[in-house]
Amino acid sequence: MDRDYAEPLDVPSLAAEALMSPGHFHRMFREAYGETPYQHLMTRRIERAASLLRHGDVSVTDACMAVGCTSLGSFSSRFTELMGVTPSEFRAASHEGAAAIPSCVAKEAERPRRDRSGSEKRAEGARA
Repeated sequence: MDRDYAEPLDVPSLAAEALMSPGHFHRMFREAYGETPYQHLMTRRIERAASLLRHGDVSVTDACMAVGCTSLGSFSSRFTELMGVTPSEFRAASHEGAAAIPSCVAKEAERPRRDRSGSEKRAEGARA
């Protein structure tokens, strides 16, 4: 899932790959990762889109399509939910400070998180 994040993935196919029923796969995945397979996939997609928006001259629409999302509206909503700012705000923000941080540290610090409170999201968005 992490490698093929841009591909259309569905639970029945993933379950078959893991030699499990879809229901059992879904339960075991959630137990192991703390989120559903779909949530995990979308988190990976948003993470990759943030990297594209941070490092290149890529439009929000191009980033959306490059990571396998087909709806710009859904992508923008999920991006905002996880990153605390809209994709356009994220793209427009200065990311020069992050260039001095080792990529492995920056990746963890900027990883999309579902469990952030609204005030924490706003504070992180203001720092970006």
